[in-house]
Amino acid sequence: MIVHPTFLINEARCRENIRAMALKARKNGLCFRPHFKTHQSIEVASWFREESSAITVSSLRMAEFFINAGWKDLTLAFPVNIRALDTIQRLTRAAEIRLLVESNEVIDALDNGLAKETKVFVKIDLGYGRTGIPANNVEAIDRIIQRLGHCKTLNFAGFLSHAGHSYDARSREQVAAIHKASIATLTKLKDRYSQDYPELILSIGDTPTCSIMDDFPGIDEIRPGNFVFFDLMQVLIGSCQPEQIAVAMACPVVAIHPSRNEVIIHGGGVHFSKEVLDDPIHGRHYGQVAEATTQDAAWGAPIAGAYLKKLSQEHGTIVANPAFIDSLKIGDLVKILPIHSCMTANLMRDATLIVPA
Repeated sequence: MIVHPTFLINEARCRENIRAMALKARKNGLCFRPHFKTHQSIEVASWFREESSAITVSSLRMAEFFINAGWKDLTLAFPVNIRALDTIQRLTRAAEIRLLVESNEVIDALDNGLAKETKVFVKIDLGYGRTGIPANNVEAIDRIIQRLGHCKTLNFAGFLSHAGHSYDARSREQVAAIHKASIATLTKLKDRYSQDYPELILSIGDTPTCSIMDDFPGIDEIRPGNFVFFDLMQVLIGSCQPEQIAVAMACPVVAIHPSRNEVIIHGGGVHFSKEVLDDPIHGRHYGQVAEATTQDAAWGAPIAGAYLKKLSQEHGTIVANPAFIDSLKIGDLVKILPIHSCMTANLMRDATLIVPA
C-alpha cells in the first residue's frame, strides 16, 4: 500500500519509449547514447541493454554508479571539474569515459593529471547560452583543437552540443527550426576540421528534437534522456502525447476545502521540485491530475481542469471543479503527472515504485 508520496514508473510505457527512440537511431545510422540522468535507476537502465551499450551521465557520482552496474562506455556530459581530477583519474581506469572541454585551462589540467589516453569532446553552444564555446567563435575553437593536438593523453573525439533552447519551443515547427539550424551549424564545423580529423563525431542530445524530428543529416550520435519518461513539458512542446508519459506522482489527500475548490495533498516542492509550466490555456501550474484507477500504482488520462496550483515544502494544493472535489475523501491517493520528470525522479529516487509491464 502506498502511504507516502511515491514516484510511479510504468514499465511498459518506458520500454516502448526506449524502443521507439532506438529504432529512430538505427534508421538514421546513429549511435544511440541515452542520457541516464533522467532515471538514475539500475532497473530502468537494464531496459536499455538490448538497444545500447553506450550511455551518457551528468556527474562523476552518476558515472561511478553506472560503472559499478556494468556500464563501461560513458560520456560525461558536464564541464570537467578540475578539483575532481583524482576521481576522474580513478574512473577512467575503470571504464572508457569521454569528457567535455571548452578551455585550455581544463585541457592542460587533464593532460597533466591523467595517465590513461582519454577522448574529449569540444562543447559547442548552439544558442542555449549555458556553457560551451559559441559555434561562431571559430578562433576560440581553433585554439582548443590546436592545443588538443599537442596533448599526451587527450584525443579529440568531436563536437558535442545540447540544444536546450528547444525546451522553450511551443510547437513542432519551432523545434524543427532549432534542429535544422543546429545541424547546419555543426556540419559547418565538421567540414572545417574533418580533413585533419576524418573520424570526428557530431553528438546532439535534447529530447524535443530527437523525439520530433526524423532526419539527422551529418549527425553521428544522439543523447536524449527525458524521452524515457516524458512529462507535461514535453506534451506542451509537442514531443509526445499524454499517454506516452511513463511516470506519475502518487500523493495522499490530507485535507479537502470544497468552499475553495481545493484539495491539499502530501506532496510539495521537496517531492516534485518547483518546476513550473506556464500553460497558455490553463495558466501556471506544477502538474496535472490524472484519472483515478482501482490500483494504487496506476493512473489514467489527464483530467481537464484539475491542476497542482501551489507548492510549499511538503504541501501541494490542487485546484479543480466541484465534481472532482466531491469525488475525493481524506486518505485517497491522487496521481499527478509532473512538469519535469528528470527533476522529480531525482528527488524521489528513494521513494519509487515500478509498475511491471
